[in-house]
Amino acid sequence: MKLTLNVSLAGKTAVITGAGGVICGCMAKVLAEAGANVAVLDINETAAKKVAEEITAAGGTALAVGCDVLSAESLKEAHELVARTYGRCRILVNGAGGNNPRATTAGEFFDSSQLGREKTFFDIDKESWKFVFDLNFTGTFLTTQEFARDMLGGEACSIINIASVNTFLPLTKIPAYAAAKEAVGNFTKWLATYFAGTGIRVNAIAPGFLSTHQTQALFYEADGVTPTPRLKKIIEGTPMKRLGQPEELAGALLFLLNDEASSFITGTVLPVDGGYTAYSGV
Repeated sequence: MKLTLNVSLAGKTAVITGAGGVICGCMAKVLAEAGANVAVLDINETAAKKVAEEITAAGGTALAVGCDVLSAESLKEAHELVARTYGRCRILVNGAGGNNPRATTAGEFFDSSQLGREKTFFDIDKESWKFVFDLNFTGTFLTTQEFARDMLGGEACSIINIASVNTFLPLTKIPAYAAAKEAVGNFTKWLATYFAGTGIRVNAIAPGFLSTHQTQALFYEADGVTPTPRLKKIIEGTPMKRLGQPEELAGALLFLLNDEASSFITGTVLPVDGGYTAYSGV
């Protein structure tokens, strides 16, 4: 990847959740390339170890930690391990999240003929809603509560939350995920204000639609080539007329962590979406 933009994070301890996945795994590698000691946190410890191994193989420093961001006890144990290994956290990237079919509607618009035949808004149960909302929002809250203590009294400390285009424009069919990501954007601004006098800057990155193996089934038919109707709508609504790549988030990440380039920036949610949130459709 080798995209550091001359940003040095040497000696800093960076904690990133959801880092066993494609997007945050990519971010973890970017942080390591910039010199940070990276704690790769994920509920899937095997996936976290794979990313950490790739980082160390490339000459970086990384520690894989199995961690459930919805468990205060798990977060505390992860924090203690990171502190023993690398010292106090100076950079926190809250990336754990995702959607689940249990909190998804079958159609984009409600029609009474769907009742009893397709999954509608009325069929989403409380537990399914809570699972998706908590994973994306409450996990960010609990992780920040645990690791931000390290940053108090420190210098050039940053929290980066991973928001979404849903933070600005709720997508159809995924109400719990969309609501949670808007909450992440609001929480980012609240934290930025609350911590403004401590030296901690808090910002968020809002990725647009990215091409990953996780989005393959959503964007392409079974043949792996033919675009689904949803992908066609996404491309039509994206002025740059393409999907993004996970690596294209690296510049925004490093910019927001650079205390020289962005020292007066806090409380912002930066879209990296090919213009999706800027386009009205007409």
